[in-house]
Amino acid sequence: MTPDELTACCLALNGTSADSPFPRSPGVTVFRVGGKIFAICSLEDRPLKVSLKCDPEEAIRLRATHPEIVPGRHLNKRHWNTVTVGPLPARMVRELVEDSYDLVVAGLPRADRLRLDRP
Repeated sequence: MTPDELTACCLALNGTSADSPFPRSPGVTVFRVGGKIFAICSLEDRPLKVSLKCDPEEAIRLRATHPEIVPGRHLNKRHWNTVTVGPLPARMVRELVEDSYDLVVAGLPRADRLRLDRP
């Protein structure tokens, strides 16, 4: 998966936006839904890595199964994984992005979730 494909994957999800909120790290892109972060990456870094929210039990299982998935760098390691994108199949990366998005959406207030359901 390329940086452009990762960006498209994140932005294809309903109600998402991207920005670069860190003045000291202008290359870091943050993907949000309802104002909450679900993915963080530096699209210029090689290898390409993305940090994604994850269910704590699933995070442990993924880390044990895939050496490309490690605890989230500079994040709550219980809830975030950093994924090296290249070695993993694009389908798996998309599923991890979607899982992160779903976890964040589930934590939004009901009114915000309902707005996301509308086309």
